Amino acid sequence: MLNFVDLTHTPDQLERLFVSMGLAQQGETPRIVALTGGVSSSIYRVEWRSGVYCLKQALPQLKVVKEWRVPVDRVFAEIDWLKTAGRVVPQHVPRVLGQDDASKSFVMEYLADDHVNWKGELLTGRVAPTVAAAVGTVMGRIHAATANDDVLRERFAHDDNFYAIRLEPYLVETARVHAALSAQLLALVELTRNTRRVLVHGDVSPKNIMVGPAGPIILDAECAWYGDPAFDVAFCLNHLLLKAAWMPQALPALMKSYSAWASAYFAHVNFESHAGLESRIAHLLPGLTLARIDGKSPVEYLDEAVRDRVRTAAIPLIERPLDGLDAIGAYWTQEFAS
Repeated sequence: MLNFVDLTHTPDQLERLFVSMGLAQQGETPRIVALTGGVSSSIYRVEWRSGVYCLKQALPQLKVVKEWRVPVDRVFAEIDWLKTAGRVVPQHVPRVLGQDDASKSFVMEYLADDHVNWKGELLTGRVAPTVAAAVGTVMGRIHAATANDDVLRERFAHDDNFYAIRLEPYLVETARVHAALSAQLLALVELTRNTRRVLVHGDVSPKNIMVGPAGPIILDAECAWYGDPAFDVAFCLNHLLLKAAWMPQALPALMKSYSAWASAYFAHVNFESHAGLESRIAHLLPGLTLARIDGKSPVEYLDEAVRDRVRTAAIPLIERPLDGLDAIGAYWTQEFAS
């Protein structure tokens, strides 16, 4: 996007945007603080006299080492997901306060300081399986409420965006790196892209989840797509496996969180066979695990020694897939307990 303009570097446009939403008065000077954590968007805390807000603007080039360009129109899928999910679980999704089509940006409520980032909690060893269960419950409710909905299927037919943002940089890129696993990984791509059953968030990662007095708040839905529920489940469970590999001292609590997430989620699955869905999750999970080592967006906290151990553990699960999440959990615990 050659004419991309950062709103925080153009005060007149930023003022116009907030004034048009009724959130600021002309002539005000806001206080702007950049927020960290994401790679795909610029996110800011913007304070006006009327209050504090969160401004998010999609970037055309993601902030990763490898070249990764994606359409900025994905911001509209995120806005739509937030509004749709907000009708299902209003306490667990931030309210959208306004959007600006020209700058590919939107404003949402800013979460108070009594909210903490789930990734930050996990990385410091504060692992609460009850939080994992709450996230599983929220995602289960969203999937169940949006399952087999022809209107949503058409509205969120963002197949190209989902492929560009998720399937290509994760699984397809990993297939390039691991040629011997190419057939298995590309088969996962085809199965995922051709399964359309629920409204998928696409980035259910601890970094995109704030935990507050009312429980988890789900953020960052720019990968939203009507597709395979297995992707959301595997994507989040994968982060618990990776952190268990990195923090052996927290492995029991992380694996308990893994089981609690899955159990809470499946309590809401009434839209397809539990066995069929669990099998797809179990097959996809190790592919995503390897992708967070050798894909375009590797996790930043693992050193090379742990990366090698994750590769050694994940590759057999791709070559000889297991059908159950409990079986994967037991295998992972055995691999990383020592």
